[in-house]
Amino acid sequence: MKKGIAASKGYAIGKVFIQEHEEIVITEEKVTDIVAEKAKLQKALEASKVQLEAIKAKAEESMGAEKAAVFEAHITLLDDPEFTGAMELEIENNQSNGLKAIADVTNTFVMIFESMDDAYMRERAADIKDVSKRITANFAGKGGVDFAITEANTIVVAHDLTPSDTAQLDRSKVVAFLTNIGGRTSHSAIMARTLEIPAIVGLKDITTTVKNGDIVIVDGIEGIAIINPDEATLDAYEAKREEFLAEQEELKKLISVKTTTKSGKRVEVCGNIGKPEDVHQVLANGGDGVGLFRTEFLYMDRDSAPTEDEQYDSYKYVLEKMQGKQVVIRTLDIGGDKTLPYLPLPEEMNPFLGYRAIRLCLDRKEIFKVQLRALLRASIYGKLAVMFPMISGLEEFVAAKEVVDECKAELKAEGKAYSEDIQWGIMVEIPAAAVYADELAKHVDFFSIGTNDLIQYTLAADRMSEKVSYLYNPMHPAVLRLIKMTIEGAHKHGKWVGMCGEMAGDEAAIPTLVEYGLDEFSMSASSILGAKKIIIDQQ
Repeated sequence: MKKGIAASKGYAIGKVFIQEHEEIVITEEKVTDIVAEKAKLQKALEASKVQLEAIKAKAEESMGAEKAAVFEAHITLLDDPEFTGAMELEIENNQSNGLKAIADVTNTFVMIFESMDDAYMRERAADIKDVSKRITANFAGKGGVDFAITEANTIVVAHDLTPSDTAQLDRSKVVAFLTNIGGRTSHSAIMARTLEIPAIVGLKDITTTVKNGDIVIVDGIEGIAIINPDEATLDAYEAKREEFLAEQEELKKLISVKTTTKSGKRVEVCGNIGKPEDVHQVLANGGDGVGLFRTEFLYMDRDSAPTEDEQYDSYKYVLEKMQGKQVVIRTLDIGGDKTLPYLPLPEEMNPFLGYRAIRLCLDRKEIFKVQLRALLRASIYGKLAVMFPMISGLEEFVAAKEVVDECKAELKAEGKAYSEDIQWGIMVEIPAAAVYADELAKHVDFFSIGTNDLIQYTLAADRMSEKVSYLYNPMHPAVLRLIKMTIEGAHKHGKWVGMCGEMAGDEAAIPTLVEYGLDEFSMSASSILGAKKIIIDQQ
């Protein structure tokens, strides 16, 4: 039996198929014909684009346009001068061979993304690796990196599954997958949840533990893989599988049900989104609104900041699609270790506590005002709430609102409409804000608790450090006390409180949060129905 991270719920029983890519040797050899080497790179990029277009079309059929959009980003990456242009420069300036140039540029980009504090952004390094692996294979004349499964009830086992690997899985044949590495926020895990097939990641050495043809039970609830089980275990898990499928069908009945506890308290269960198109999944799963729109994703993977009109279009799209349901949009949360190529920032010893989020926006008002103007203009198309991240005291909130007032005055002078019915709130992710909640609540319209940072700041434990991960505990009494203090402080002044960190979708934590009186839970779309059921069953 092997234990890993349960990335996609469910049970599966099937035969192992180990996915192996042929290793390509990269040398330090210099090239003399630079023109020919660059032409060879260009051919590899063109071949990669053709393959990705085909994968995108297949993904649209199996998973829908929203999830297939990741491959549009992959295709765009092939034309990005910051990425592929840098490969050409490596060949030109250093006489690097093409394979070495691809590897060096990829490693630089991957290091940047993997150093970010946001789990979603760290996992985007997998996109870069995926595209790079394809370019490398084409450059080396090995064709694409695609694979085909021909047998039913197949469990794919791999060191890692890239987004393009996962998109090609034939759901009629592949019933689950297991990987050595990965996390719950990786694209492969997200796509597994979209395809509704069980997946366990982070198994460390599953590729060497099993062999082709082994029978494996995949327990996507507990994150356990059972290799070559006996008949009694097989029967027990077949029963569990049938029960799970029945429960999933039952949950779909809650899509249009309002979430109310047994005592009659109405609770909002919303979805977190990173891109405008993500609203479709929130609606499909019966979300009551958007509890967190991470707008920094609009600023990523591009050469310059998004314009006011570009942002306006994105916010307008989400507000219109939600048809009057509340949309909570977080202003730009960038800085420190979360960098943008067009926004040079000072290096810091401790970027988690440094120049980022609202601190950066108040210092770089020209960037902040573009976003605020776009938000104000879009506000007429729905029920908008805006929250500022990384607030530690009242002064920052007041300063941010002053910038909002400047933007309102400008728009009024220009004859551009905006709604006066916008709620303005803050992220409670710094312990100081939680302790001071009863005073802050006099001035804000709402709080949204960002537990990912609140927990690590409270316990002084980096959630990504393996050495101290045992300290990162959402149910630590000090963390729970800060959450309770925040909710009580807000309710004292008639303000509502949401939660948009991972803890909001943690089924073990939900009953306690309901007991504390949390008004809104926001999570990944796939967790909404399960959370609704738990909340409805609470007093």
